[in-house]
Amino acid sequence: MNLDWSAFTPGSAAAGGALIGAAAVLLMAGAGRIAGISGILGGLLSQPRGGLWRVTFLLGLCAAPWLYQVGTALPAIVVDAGPARLIVAGLLVGIGTRYASGCTSGHGVCGISRGSPRSLAATALFMAAGFVMVYVLRHVAGG
Repeated sequence: MNLDWSAFTPGSAAAGGALIGAAAVLLMAGAGRIAGISGILGGLLSQPRGGLWRVTFLLGLCAAPWLYQVGTALPAIVVDAGPARLIVAGLLVGIGTRYASGCTSGHGVCGISRGSPRSLAATALFMAAGFVMVYVLRHVAGG
């Protein structure tokens, strides 16, 4: 395995993590809400009334890359998968978030920081499933 040391950016990774953590804390402290993206989006789709905070949060999430590129160039995005694989992957992630009652942001960022055993288990399973899928797709299926 070769590491691309020019892509190793611990400073920006730490800053991004700090911003995600701060956003989660501010949403919890200010609105008493968990910053789980699947729950925010699901709530917006199921309860359109009173969802201004949800819309604002999601718009901020989408606007962040555009605001970031004002100060620096974004890296090139390379996706080594066809549309069919991406659609299947998206559906599997959506199904998984429903079964797990949340996503990596809700369980991994907010749940673990609150000491939730359920979130710790869910995040461990998310990570394990990701490791297995990468291994299978790269080494077994030859993709």
